[in-house]
Amino acid sequence: MQFVVLAALVAVARGGVVSAPAVLAPGAPLAARAYAAPALAARAYAAPVAYAAAPAIAKTVVADEYDPNPQYNYAYDVQDALTGDSKNQHETRSGDVVQGSYSLTEPDGSRRTVEYTADPVNGFNAVVHKEPLVAKAVVAAPAIAKVAAPLAYAAPALHAAPLAYHG
Repeated sequence: MQFVVLAALVAVARGGVVSAPAVLAPGAPLAARAYAAPALAARAYAAPVAYAAAPAIAKTVVADEYDPNPQYNYAYDVQDALTGDSKNQHETRSGDVVQGSYSLTEPDGSRRTVEYTADPVNGFNAVVHKEPLVAKAVVAAPAIAKVAAPLAYAAPALHAAPLAYHG
């Protein structure tokens, strides 16, 4: 019993205010310390003494050749049996006078031919000729074999599944 009394006395002697446990979380942030900003010194630059002139470039001007009496002939002809494309053109120029013609096969099979002239006095003039349909080759329609439809459809025969597999 003496031991219990002694322990109680020691506990009372050491006793005091019981504080809350310390929290290991960061508190409010500390204010940043004030400091003087560095002073900016104005920099002085020396002006250039002289400027260099741009180098002189000698450009050579080539005069375009002028033909007072231009002339040309131009023609093409397309005859494509696979696609049925049929067209041609022919054009000539002598000085300021252009003459030519072109023709083509229209989708309906007719042929259109345009003859034209152009000169400084009359301007551009065209005359259109339309030729009648060219007789198209008659292509026989493919024969379609007709098959009689079955009178009735039979339902597939169903077999009962085996109860167990015997292997």
